[in-house]
Amino acid sequence: MNPILSVKGLTVQFGGVMAVDDVTFDLEQGQILGVIGPNGAGKTTMFDAISGFVPSRGTVRLDGEIISGLAPEARSRHGLGRSFQDARLFPALTVAETLAVAYERHIKAQDVVSTALRLPWVRRAERDIAGKVDGLIDLMGLGAFRDKFVAELSTGSRRIVDLAVIMAHAPKVLLLDEPSSGIAQKETEALGPVLRRLRDETGTTLIVVEHDMPLIQSISDELLALETGAVLTRGAPAEVLDDPRLVAAYLGTDEAAIARSGAVAAAPARRTPRKRAATKKAPAATKVAPTKKATTTAKKAATKKATATKKAATAKKAGATAKRTATTAKKPAARSTTASTAKKAATSATKRAAARKAAAPRRAASAKTTRGRDAR
Repeated sequence: MNPILSVKGLTVQFGGVMAVDDVTFDLEQGQILGVIGPNGAGKTTMFDAISGFVPSRGTVRLDGEIISGLAPEARSRHGLGRSFQDARLFPALTVAETLAVAYERHIKAQDVVSTALRLPWVRRAERDIAGKVDGLIDLMGLGAFRDKFVAELSTGSRRIVDLAVIMAHAPKVLLLDEPSSGIAQKETEALGPVLRRLRDETGTTLIVVEHDMPLIQSISDELLALETGAVLTRGAPAEVLDDPRLVAAYLGTDEAAIARSGAVAAAPARRTPRKRAATKKAPAATKVAPTKKATTTAKKAATKKATATKKAATAKKAGATAKRTATTAKKPAARSTTASTAKKAATSATKRAAARKAAAPRRAASAKTTRGRDAR
């Protein structure tokens, strides 16, 4: 039986960096192959080379046909599907509308007039697409999200819709690049059964790049481990995960680092408290009496202090009252002194006026005598 996918001597080089180094493997129909390895091992670059997004050397056969050198869209038409880490969908469409758009590639394009008039063959094509959308929604478990907009879905649900869009193209081999990245743990646990059901009901062959070890171990028939672009080992999941070379690739060769990463710290021993020698306790009355006495003394001191403070405040208030009284008493005396001064001034003015009146006849007689002398 010929393998559904055969990769021979796949090599990708960027300048002096060998990103993928002579990768070779075969994949049978309906098989799930998990690809693991540390960051920078060349997993995504290998996917890019298989799907035609980067220049590469080597041979890629899909269902017996050589697809090396073809453009990505041409490889897609031959039955190669590919997902990316970032699911890009139409946010303004519902889930059902998004899947209907994906199915458009399988129908014959009608002319504008037929579509505008909704002629019988146009309505027939739309019924066929609606039936396929219903079947795909049931397969992927998207019934609860059928009429929801893509923008309203969680990251995990969008991942499932993205996977359904790829399945609408009916691929023979599907490349999944970290399908669980960015989704919650509960959604990751639900993803494994979806991928297995997809393989069982459609017969699609899956190659899955994943860092979630429980997930990739639960769905994979075999694991392929990469290290610096080259195949490190391939085999059953349990055998590959126990390979010391893979452990060294993830954790390094430093035994201290491996021990620190893999060893579980032992719980500290619980210390038993030492028993202290029993000391004779004083009678309760002996302890309470001094406390009561001290409390009474403190209360008395506080009462005395409050009384003294109150007396000081009363004395201060009395002093302020006396001061105000003295000030009020001084004001009438000042007014009396002012009246006496005014009376004296008036008497003096009266005396001066009387004196001037009495001296007036004498001044007149003296002036007459003076005029008489001048006449003679």
